[in-house]
Amino acid sequence: MVKRALLAGLVLTLAACSSDPKPTPPGPVSSTPIPGVLRVLASSELQDMGPVLEQAKKATGVTVQLSYTGSLDGADAVSSGQADGKYDAVWFSSDHYLRLDPAGKAKLVSQTPVMVSPVAVGVRAGMLSELGWGDGSQVTWSQIGAAAASGRLSYGMTDPSRSNSGFATLVAVAAAFSGASAALTDADVAKATPQLRQFFAGQKLTAGSSGWLAQAYQKPGQGEKLGALVNYESVLLSLDRTLPAADKLTVIRPVDGVVSADYPLSLLTSAGQPARESFQRLTTYLLGTEAQRALTEQTLRRPVTPGVAPADGLPTDRRRELPFPGSRAVADGLLSSYQNELRRPSRTVYVLDTSGSMAGSRLAQLKAALGRLTGSDDTRGQRRFRDREEVTLIPFASEVKAEKTHTVPQTAPQAELAAIDADVKALSADGGTALYSSLEEAYQVIARRQAATHDDRFTSIVVMTDGESNEGATDGQFRSFVQALPAGQQVPVFPILFGDAAKGQLQGIADLTGGKLFDGTGSLDGAFEEIRGYQ
Repeated sequence: MVKRALLAGLVLTLAACSSDPKPTPPGPVSSTPIPGVLRVLASSELQDMGPVLEQAKKATGVTVQLSYTGSLDGADAVSSGQADGKYDAVWFSSDHYLRLDPAGKAKLVSQTPVMVSPVAVGVRAGMLSELGWGDGSQVTWSQIGAAAASGRLSYGMTDPSRSNSGFATLVAVAAAFSGASAALTDADVAKATPQLRQFFAGQKLTAGSSGWLAQAYQKPGQGEKLGALVNYESVLLSLDRTLPAADKLTVIRPVDGVVSADYPLSLLTSAGQPARESFQRLTTYLLGTEAQRALTEQTLRRPVTPGVAPADGLPTDRRRELPFPGSRAVADGLLSSYQNELRRPSRTVYVLDTSGSMAGSRLAQLKAALGRLTGSDDTRGQRRFRDREEVTLIPFASEVKAEKTHTVPQTAPQAELAAIDADVKALSADGGTALYSSLEEAYQVIARRQAATHDDRFTSIVVMTDGESNEGATDGQFRSFVQALPAGQQVPVFPILFGDAAKGQLQGIADLTGGKLFDGTGSLDGAFEEIRGYQ
């Protein structure tokens, strides 16, 4: 399912970690084919291609209209047929996952890899000597995993179910730890599981996009204690251009191998003849010397055309490509293991506006959106509330109406998921909107749970409202409350804009807490689902 709610946020956030290239704004994408226009569903990482595509337009006459999505969501859109007729081509950071599905593979006419960037580890300045890793050129995934397991190295990476850089990292460590020399199997994943669990003990920050991850790395209260980021080499090098000296990164490509993105531009079978001709002109240009030089210098990805040198700063020695899962079932099983077993569990608090203005269809949409997170529409088992996840529901109006915490068990989670769904279905709408007071209660819930359990979880608050705060604490009082929180309780708030919500209030909450605003006015389902990548 294509998540249009991704678009605007991804453009803004990735722009922050890019350097010279200006981001290509998303859409609008033409609803019908136009001669000379190529409509492309693309990975969000490709928003830095704007200058290159402008040059391509001058050279070929082809205008590229990009609509951004996550690579795995994009693969689902292609496999399900949702991309048919809507797009002429897809351009993901990798199409490995898409090609594992026979239905998705059958939708592709041809694939043209345009550039390459491997998954790498950016280690904060000063950490290399503390870890005894010399200049970083001989570090292995096992050394990184051992440092994470011992608590000497913490890092941030994107959610593998939402972002291809996270997925590529998951595949790389599974392949490296299992010692697999051919396509990954379930047996390889099982063999690697003990080391995978140790490796992911060091993951202290998760995100649905590379851009937000890079921003959070630099923000006090979230990323200041992180020792490293895991992402594509090009993203890390671009980010490094913007960092102060104390935060500079040494980019490590583990010597036991990497998984690389090769950014294949792929024509869809549904594309008409004019689009096919545009596709041919565009790919020919992108593989030319001029475009390849521009690509590597502006995006810090590696060229694929022989004779074109990588940009300054890119190492020229190569790393072995680690094997990819041999089937969609193995890939989905690996993703499910990450979500439900390997990663640190989550503590998520949902602050839900059930004031009088939510009565009717708005409340019905809220119930449907949260119901999906209990597994009613999750065939891969990766987007529902996870095993071991602690979920607290706080419906509010003029005051907090109730507070109910569920913990999804490691085994047989269906009964607890059904209990969450039952609580959601019982919500009713009446009263005013005490937004800030209810958020303060959410922080107090977290403090009580942390004191009671002494556990280590990804922790976040989601607040959904269709109005503006008109009762209870004021904006200023809430700001003082948040600023007085101890470091361990300064968790991000992810507001969802819905109905007639006051965007300024919600953006202020996101900015104050280090969260991110999501737009649920088009699809409340999509907003709740997109936030899962940040929890």
